Amino acid sequence: MFETRKIIFAVLVLLTVSQVASAQRAKYTIVSLGQPGEMVSGGQAVSPNGQYGAGFTDQVATLWNAKGGILNLAPVPSRPFSVPEGVNDFGTVAGIGATTFFGSSPLPVIWKNDMAIILELPAGQTLGRAYGLNNAEVVVGSVNGGSVEVAAMFSEKSAGSVITETLPNGGILRVAYGISNTGRIVGSGTNPNNAAVTSGWYLDPGDATATNIGALVEIGHNSAVPFGVSSAGLITGSSSLNSGVNGRAFLWTDDDGMKELPLPPGATSASGRGVNDDGWVVGNAGGVTSLPFIYDGSGTYLLQDVIAFDGDGWDLTAGTSNAAFCISNDGTIFGRGLLNGQLTGFAMIRTILIGDTNGDGEVSLLDVSPFVITVAGGPFLEAADINCDGEINLLDVGPFVDLLTGN
Repeated sequence: MFETRKIIFAVLVLLTVSQVASAQRAKYTIVSLGQPGEMVSGGQAVSPNGQYGAGFTDQVATLWNAKGGILNLAPVPSRPFSVPEGVNDFGTVAGIGATTFFGSSPLPVIWKNDMAIILELPAGQTLGRAYGLNNAEVVVGSVNGGSVEVAAMFSEKSAGSVITETLPNGGILRVAYGISNTGRIVGSGTNPNNAAVTSGWYLDPGDATATNIGALVEIGHNSAVPFGVSSAGLITGSSSLNSGVNGRAFLWTDDDGMKELPLPPGATSASGRGVNDDGWVVGNAGGVTSLPFIYDGSGTYLLQDVIAFDGDGWDLTAGTSNAAFCISNDGTIFGRGLLNGQLTGFAMIRTILIGDTNGDGEVSLLDVSPFVITVAGGPFLEAADINCDGEINLLDVGPFVDLLTGN
């Protein structure tokens, strides 16, 4: 029997040698983060390991656990409006406490051990925001506001500090949006030679100056804002002309620098907001409406198009407030969209259908080509591990044939 299946596999190879393997477009199950009676909710952050997510419902900050649902976080003293912005692999959340829905009088906050803890500001500062943290609970963000806003670091154990390093041209680091588990901080800064230009930067531990990540100069850009950094240090954000014109999403890596990501269908501009260690990016694209998207290393797709089944009332293409903010290393995405017409936070959880190697939601002859290429040594596709032993080899051929023939 095994020899017969090897022959069948050889035939499949002959049938597909002239074909190119199609990209595996992941399918997702979408889960509401909303709660009964609320007016609005949002999914703001997901941990690198995909086990925790953070968001808000009306005025309340929330923590999502992949194994246990949603928990309301403790209120912030004297700050009734809370917005989480980051969460680490242990479920510690960082964010902002404010006196109004619009973010007035912000203070940096972490939530841990069932408490909301306002982080101490640097000396002389009265306002601050926390945008990201890592597994060591190093928190980054900014202090002050407007033209005097500067990037800052915070800690539960000591007073915050202004990030005093500059860009090579002397530009000030204005906002820190994220920090990786390797300690790489990313954010935006000024260009002292051109007030219209925003400089994107990263700062690694021990660096004397921040590194300017550049812009998509090949399409005429001169500005960039990095909004997301993966646990290993990959960067995504928005590149543009003069801090906003003709925006495009990018992926930046140490090896390849900045690469423009393709626009999703129906979009004329885009911005990356979250990236994982595999280089998958999520973000928001612009057109007539706001269009959350995912880039999976080979193509860019609307999130609406990767929801499994019919989406159960979700619409991620209508309106102007849909968004995707982050993606974990296991592919979990957090954001917000319209659920039966109401703006609602969501978690999108990657679903693998065994045998569906081309990612179209079913197992058919269209899966033969990517399966053969994977078994022959191509990129690892989880859906091609038919016998679920963690490896893809000839032992998967027989079960794959059985799936195709209905045996």
